[in-house]
Amino acid sequence: MQNFDYQTPTRLIFGKDVISSLPDVMKPLGKKVLMTYGSGSIKKLGLYDKVKELLANYEIYELSDIQPNPKYDPSVLDGVRICKEKKIDVILSVGGGSVLDCSKAIAAGATYEGEPWDLISYKVKAKAALPIVDILTLAATGSEYDCGGVISRTETNDKIGYVDSLLFPVCSILDPVYTFTVSKKQTAAGCADAMNHIMEQYFTEDTTLLNDGFCEAGLKSLMVNAKKCLENPEDYTARAEMMQACTYGCNGIYALGNSASGWPCHGMEHALSAYYDITHGEGLAILTPRWMKHILSDRTLERFVKYGVNVFGIDSSFEPYEIAEKAIEETYHFFESIGIPMHLKDVGIDESRLSEMAHHIAVNEGLESAYVPLSEQDILDILKASL
Repeated sequence: MQNFDYQTPTRLIFGKDVISSLPDVMKPLGKKVLMTYGSGSIKKLGLYDKVKELLANYEIYELSDIQPNPKYDPSVLDGVRICKEKKIDVILSVGGGSVLDCSKAIAAGATYEGEPWDLISYKVKAKAALPIVDILTLAATGSEYDCGGVISRTETNDKIGYVDSLLFPVCSILDPVYTFTVSKKQTAAGCADAMNHIMEQYFTEDTTLLNDGFCEAGLKSLMVNAKKCLENPEDYTARAEMMQACTYGCNGIYALGNSASGWPCHGMEHALSAYYDITHGEGLAILTPRWMKHILSDRTLERFVKYGVNVFGIDSSFEPYEIAEKAIEETYHFFESIGIPMHLKDVGIDESRLSEMAHHIAVNEGLESAYVPLSEQDILDILKASL
């Protein structure tokens, strides 16, 4: 059992029609608002008009067209510029995790006089950040309940997880109804992303019975409810439980007292989506079973056996390696069953840049300290196995 120091300042308001609480949430934060959002789905949902109606007395400026795998240039830089020019008091993120990740980087950059990338790349520690409120429309990243975000810088193929305790949202407003119109592709990718968040924290050196149970229940909940959401997109109970499981994903609560993860699959996938701009959850689903197969050994066998028995219900009387190998197969087949392409070539990635990406990962992601240390050759082998 590892020591820990844990605090979660974010207020969660969860359920049907909870957007009505928005004016009370925003009231103490100031009148000048930067509303951030993506390609316009919030307008189709009627959410854009609802926000404007609820905040009729506020001075609202907008930053739209924030893309998946949010970009430093133009989105973060444009947001920082607006905040400084208009003296913004609070950022209101309306959309999915990418919009919120971008908003977090903007919140820190808006209070910093230098190049915002200094903060994202950890060259400088932020001393302050604007407050953030979010209205979530996609269950996936868990950004609504954590203090981090992932930002891409296209010209250098960098995709960095930027984490700072100043970046917890003040409040996250979560209405599962807003996820009813999420496409099958993004529903499946969101499930894969959240499952990987849990697995990255499950496959560690030192764990507890309590955390193992929490992780196992989270994985089973996601697998059951993702399929229900795909079968009936307006199944409120399934959408709600999936949203809740995703919300806990990166907050640390799944792994209090566990050893640090190292997040190897995320480290590798960051390069895939930085170089090729693929869907993050799909990249994780492709890599994870190959990573599992690569690290299976006498040392990791017991963890895979527990995973196989408790998550997939594999008969515990089977030989340990048979259970472990079956668990890896079941992981692959689940992702495949919800419509995720399971080869890199299926998402437009061939062998031409694998060595370059493996080197980039080895240099930048610190995977030598992961649950099972990964060298550049290990990374390249996993990428090749994923083709």
